[in-house]
Amino acid sequence: MAKLSWAARLYIGVVAAVTAALIVQGPFTGIAWPDVVVLGVIVVIFESTATVLRPKELAWSPNSAAMLAAAILLGPVGAALVGACTLFGLRRGPSLAQRIFNTAMFTLSAYLAGQVFLALGEHTGPPDSGSYPLVIGAFTAAALTHIIANYGVLSGVLRLTRNPQAPDSHARMGVSLRLILSDLGYAAFGLLIAALWGELKAFSPVLVFVPLLVARWAIAQFAEQQRAYEATVSALCQAVETKDFYTRGHSERVSRGSVMIAREIGMRGERVEAIRYAGMLHDVGKLGVPTKVLQKTGKLTEEEYAAIQLHPMRGLDIVREIGFLDEALAGIMHHHERIDGRGYPMGLAGDEIPEFARVLSVADAFDSMTSTRSYRGARPIHEAIAELRKWSGTQFDPAFVDAFVAAIKREGWQQPEAPAVPAEELVSMDAQDHDDPTAPLRVTDGF
Repeated sequence: MAKLSWAARLYIGVVAAVTAALIVQGPFTGIAWPDVVVLGVIVVIFESTATVLRPKELAWSPNSAAMLAAAILLGPVGAALVGACTLFGLRRGPSLAQRIFNTAMFTLSAYLAGQVFLALGEHTGPPDSGSYPLVIGAFTAAALTHIIANYGVLSGVLRLTRNPQAPDSHARMGVSLRLILSDLGYAAFGLLIAALWGELKAFSPVLVFVPLLVARWAIAQFAEQQRAYEATVSALCQAVETKDFYTRGHSERVSRGSVMIAREIGMRGERVEAIRYAGMLHDVGKLGVPTKVLQKTGKLTEEEYAAIQLHPMRGLDIVREIGFLDEALAGIMHHHERIDGRGYPMGLAGDEIPEFARVLSVADAFDSMTSTRSYRGARPIHEAIAELRKWSGTQFDPAFVDAFVAAIKREGWQQPEAPAVPAEELVSMDAQDHDDPTAPLRVTDGF
């Protein structure tokens, strides 16, 4: 708890207090305690074997099925008691604060689901044949309530505990839509447990236990795939940054800045994820440009300038077969186009330039200006913002410049420390930077 901000601690305390206040009102009479124990054990088992999606931050399990079954069989208070069994999960990793929060979140979600189920005219206990199809509608509403409450409360704590300067802070802010939809599908097992309960009692969870384990396996595969994506992108970024000591960390910061713009203009979650990847890989085409050209002092020859101009296309060639990049490919290809049509590699202008590319170009130039380079020190943030505004409408899309400035004013921007450059990495003060709008590339006029 000591590592959490006061706002996060207050938020967790409020959630826990509200949950406790709702539950202590009862009523506790008439609750089938043996049923609470059986469903609670199911919750403990799934909580103990939850799939970690992000280490120390987010895990998933299909325990909502047991909680929603309890909402039907036992009512709001009984469902809340089953949800509270989350506290006894044996999974290693969650801190005390996380355990308190998780227990309060699941308890509150289960309680609200039970209330909605009753509010729609249903009654507690196993549904009989005459309950269908109306009970399906009531259960769907209860399941949606459970999911919305769960992810709503979770999003709040993620906002308060995220580090806005972390390279991958994109994902700290929300949960994949696919994960939410999968939860709704797995919630249907709760109705199946309740439907079988009348005949099989405690054996009904056993029948759905295997399908739920399969569901857990599927989510684990999804999480592993995401980690593989991250490893692929990280490896490519490291390969690019070995070519120039001064640009190390540049890709991560461009990614962060692009995500800030994307959120400011209201991009949906899946596109924010895609633009994060685009920012990480926007300069991957440098792998196809000789290091002596990237670090050349003085003017470039026409051939060398052409090699620089072609690096976005080389980047596309390198990553075009990576399926998960999708729209990010257009950003990688065109992030050096200009609004006035004087950019490269294709000289697109205005709205002809893909949206991702227009976003990336703003974040790319800003980080270049606010980072130390061989030919100058880092510019102050206010000077870099002034340069963005100066070139707004000619080099940059004005809407994205305004969005980036607004995001920086709200969230701030942490400039990188000046690198301690080893002697073998030193580059002449006359070196050039194709990302810096204040220092355009110089090309020789010929012999």
